[in-house]
Amino acid sequence: MNQGIKIDLEGFRCRLQQIANTVDEVVGDCQGDAIALLALLRKLEYLHREIRDNTFQSSLPNNRQALYALLKDIETEGGWPYIERMKLQKFLSNLTTENGSENIDKT
Repeated sequence: MNQGIKIDLEGFRCRLQQIANTVDEVVGDCQGDAIALLALLRKLEYLHREIRDNTFQSSLPNNRQALYALLKDIETEGGWPYIERMKLQKFLSNLTTENGSENIDKT
C-alpha cells in the first residue's frame, strides 16, 4: 500500500481541504453557467480517472495485512469513490419540466 512511504496526515488533510475550497469557489463562480459547470465536471472526472488508473492501481496492497487495512478504510471512511454521471432521462426530465412551464406561461 504506501510502499513504506509515510505522509504528514494533518498536512495531507489540510491540502485536501484547500482543494475542496478551491472547487467550491469555482462552483460559485460558475453558478448558472451550465457549460462552465460541465467543463468542471469533466475535469474532475478526468482527474479521478487519471489518479485511479495511473497512481492508485500501482499503490494497491501486495499482502493480506495491507489489503485488510485498505478494505477496512473503505468500509469505515465511506466506501469506494465513484463519480456518477447524470442519467440522460433525468436531464431530459428537467428540460421537459421547463418546457411545460413555458407552455403554461404562454397560455
